[in-house]
Amino acid sequence: MANFSLVFHGTDHETKAECYINTSNEITVEVYIEQDSPFHSQLISLDKSTAIKLAKTLRTEINKIEG
Repeated sequence: MANFSLVFHGTDHETKAECYINTSNEITVEVYIEQDSPFHSQLISLDKSTAIKLAKTLRTEINKIEG
């Protein structure tokens, strides 16, 4: 299994999200919010089927964006 994570930076430059596979073999999304420095974070861990549903929902919402 690959050992990497993806980091996505928010448009407001005060947020970012990191995605990786955790030790329980689940997808973890960690959202960081900068509040008067340093970043604070919240975790959400998803099993494979829930992560797939989230990805499909995100694609549907992205397709609704105009421009």
